[in-house]
Amino acid sequence: MADAGKDDQGVEAPVTGDFGRRAAARREYLGLSRRDVAHRTASAPGYIEYVETQPGSHGMGFMVRLAHALETTVDELTGATTDLPPGSGRAAAHPQLVELSVEECWGLIGGHGVGRVVVSSENRPAVYPVNYITVGNRIAFRTSPASGPAQTAGEETAFEVDHIDDAFSRGWSVLVVGEARAVTDPPTAELLQREAGPRSPWAGGDRDLWVEVTATRVTGRRITTGDP
Repeated sequence: MADAGKDDQGVEAPVTGDFGRRAAARREYLGLSRRDVAHRTASAPGYIEYVETQPGSHGMGFMVRLAHALETTVDELTGATTDLPPGSGRAAAHPQLVELSVEECWGLIGGHGVGRVVVSSENRPAVYPVNYITVGNRIAFRTSPASGPAQTAGEETAFEVDHIDDAFSRGWSVLVVGEARAVTDPPTAELLQREAGPRSPWAGGDRDLWVEVTATRVTGRRITTGDP
């Protein structure tokens, strides 16, 4: 299978347009190549590249096939659900709640993403979304020294990552518990910066403090669906 983020010649093609970005992101999340999606939609790989890299309109028939191929909905691909809370769909007919192994949990968390860190300050708990990366059994995120997430340093905290698939009423959630510490030595901070690469916190601003959460307990659950 070709690299999910490249064409069949291994050349990275730029992604433009909101629809194209959403389609490409969903394809890469599923680990599919453009050739895979072309096969699922009965179209040519070059057309899938065009959809992802060129702004334009597409017929409803193709958009329905593409959504089905990417295991999502047309509304998700067009951004119609952007401002809706996740999980607004109805429960599936035969849901099952499955416990995940530690290995499965780390596989779902992946190398980077957006998660939520729990902060307890003055008996007032709070939860903050942050961009994170993983290094071994540690989750690291960048923040500002005066921010809420920075208050986790030196404390045991919880870090949660999840994914909700409204189209199929399923999803998963992983919880990492461990002690958080502020990274003060330059070599470790430089290592984390290299691991993060060009990725910047979505919230922007000056966020030059790295905080690491070293996992002591990792648990997760997945909701699966299907007929018995």
